[in-house]
Formats: sequence, C-alpha cells, structure tokens
Amino acid sequence: MSSEGQFKPKMLGIICNWCCYGGADLCGVSRFQYPTYIRLIRVMCSGRVDLKHILLAFANGVDGMFVGGCHINDCHYNPEGNYDAMSMVNLCKKLLEHIGINPKRLRLEWVSAGEGIRFANIMNEFAREIEELGPLGKSEGLETAELNARIDKMAKLVPYIKLEKMEKLALHDINGDYTKLYTSEEIDGLIREAPSYWIDPDRCQACMTCARRCPADAVISAKNQVHVIDQDKCIRCGTCLAACPERFGAVTKIVGEPVPPPLPEEKRAIVRKGKEGAGESSPVAG
Repeated sequence: MSSEGQFKPKMLGIICNWCCYGGADLCGVSRFQYPTYIRLIRVMCSGRVDLKHILLAFANGVDGMFVGGCHINDCHYNPEGNYDAMSMVNLCKKLLEHIGINPKRLRLEWVSAGEGIRFANIMNEFAREIEELGPLGKSEGLETAELNARIDKMAKLVPYIKLEKMEKLALHDINGDYTKLYTSEEIDGLIREAPSYWIDPDRCQACMTCARRCPADAVISAKNQVHVIDQDKCIRCGTCLAACPERFGAVTKIVGEPVPPPLPEEKRAIVRKGKEGAGESSPVAG
C-alpha cells in the first residue's frame, strides 16, 4: 500500500456483474483490505470490454487496468463471454507492447462471487506491481505527448484490427493457450500493412454508391460533388473499394504511404460534359 508522499497509481477495473462484482462486494462486506485508489466499473459481462475501452483508459492517464470476469465455463450472462475477454485482453497486451507500453499494466483475472479474499489478494498484488512500475510512461521512457499520440493512433486502428482478427477474437477453445494466440511479429505486420482508402477526384463521378455502402458513414458526399473519405472515421474495411463501379475505379487502396490531402470543399463541384462526353466529368478548376 502506498504511504503518504509515495506514488499512488490511478487504477481502473472493469468487472462483470455476475461473479467478479459479487466477489468485490463480498470483499467489502468482509472488510478485506485493498488500495482505495482502485476504481471499479460494473458491466454485465467481461466479454463486453472492448479494446477501445482499455486504450481510452490509458489515454486518460490510468496507470493500471484490470478486467475481471467469471471463471472459464461459468459465464452467467453469455456462456462464452469470458473467452471473448481472454482473447481481447491478450490481443490488447500485444498492441500495448507495440506502442511501447508495458503489457503488465493490463491484467485479466477470474473471480467468483464467493471469492472475496481472492479479489482482495489480486487487487493488492496488482497494486504493488503498478507501484513498482511507476506512473504510466515513466518506466517506458515516454513523454506524455508522445504516449498519447501513440495511443490515439492505435485507437483509430481498432475497427480494422477487429475485422482482421475476427476469427481469433471469436475463438472459444477450453484447451487453447490464449497467451500464445497472437505474436509480436503478427501484430507488427498487421499495423505495418494497415491500409487507407482514397477517392481520386479526377475519377469520382459522385454516384454516392460508396457513401451508401460505407458502414462507418466515413464518406463525405453530396450530389454532383467529389466524394471524400474522412480518414478519422474510416475503419479500413475496404467496402468503398468494392462498391465503387468498375467503370469509374475512383477508390484507391494505399499501404505504407501517406494519403493525399482531400480536395478543398470549394473545389469539389463536378462539371458534367456534353452529350459527346456523356458519363465523363471533372472537378471545378481552382
């Protein structure tokens, strides 16, 4: 436990309603002690915890993050929810490692409603580990601005990562070693090959097909205006590339290179040509 004048970590736990929260409640009723600086959020199932929740917590200065659920095969809300949590946490550990954050700052444990003393022991042990690591970024050698920039960049890739790792995230294998489910090389390649999509203003015909199909509402579109992809909203699913009519071929997949800047709004209007050039158009010249 931290004494006065010593580092007191900011720690957050997201725990399931049916078991781990019951264990925490029993811990309190039984007057078992653990650090008061650990804050708990109750959710219906540990499988509800998302990669973005964890990254958001670290972006807001949390020094340690705990996810607690029912014991394997005892999930009350979703028979396999804790498998989802286990796969997600192990993936998140690799993502944290990729951006330079010590993966020991994230911990997953199973606690039943009758294990109040186990909950207290886990909290005390985890608190000591985080106290030894120090404030987020210190043991990693990262300044706050650089740390937040890395977390923000990774958070924007979460939808793409979840799409690419859909099968592994949905794995429910009682005999599987989830700690080996993802490798550092696998994650490095995944991030390195993350695509971006760009609409060529010289080829876009403002047909709005890509805008209608985009599941993230990331295509900025209007009638007779060149469409633009909002890179902050884009989840890199490639739907726009598949949806763009082949005769236009306006959407380009870009990997490993910066995306060209979007056409200024005042230059997006499309001027349609006469009958002899029917089907052809070009943006208004600046």
